[in-house]
Amino acid sequence: MRIDILSVLPDLLRSPLEHSIMKRAQQKGLLEVHLQDLRAYGLGKHKQLDDYQFGGGAGMVMRLEPVVNCIEQLQAERTYDEIIYMTPDGVRLDQGICNQLSMQQNIMILCGHYKGIDERIRTHFITREISIGDYVLSGGELPAAVLVDSIGRLLPGVLNDETSALFDSFQDDLLAPPVYTRPAEFRGWKVPDVLLSGNFKEIEKWRYEKSLQRTQERRPDLLDGDED
Repeated sequence: MRIDILSVLPDLLRSPLEHSIMKRAQQKGLLEVHLQDLRAYGLGKHKQLDDYQFGGGAGMVMRLEPVVNCIEQLQAERTYDEIIYMTPDGVRLDQGICNQLSMQQNIMILCGHYKGIDERIRTHFITREISIGDYVLSGGELPAAVLVDSIGRLLPGVLNDETSALFDSFQDDLLAPPVYTRPAEFRGWKVPDVLLSGNFKEIEKWRYEKSLQRTQERRPDLLDGDED
């Protein structure tokens, strides 16, 4: 999979994408992440990227030309399955969306900045708009990093245990069950006996019951289909 991220501040993305699982995914050749600096497409001597909004109002708006020129240059090199804009008014990211996107080959992600992007970019180029929550950040870089991580870890071969991602929270609309590791007892706090029994049928039953219980307590909306 190849992901191109268009950003005013690409350096904000380097650390989360150059360590741990994302680093390993790229070293294995399973994931390519290319940071596209929109400043290189800026206008005039000062590489301008933004301007005042028509009609007045606070906040600057990202201009069309730099963004469109970058998008079209990339499109001339390959076909993109999705061109995604990270925005608070997009569809809220969930595991189902991550699963869908992990099946694609080429994805482009546009990070907003300032007051946002000229609406004509959204109308003519963006195929999907995604939010990571009902709050506003300074730009789309951190949301883009979240999206890349949530997609990249699902690619076959990225995780050491191929089945690990299948049992994450939200994969089956349930939260993940409690997990334990050694020692089996610490300060009198014991690991549930069933996990030490070696009876995998009973262990899976216990895990399902705990997942259901945790979901009912913490995210009942996942069970009735309602959103917060």
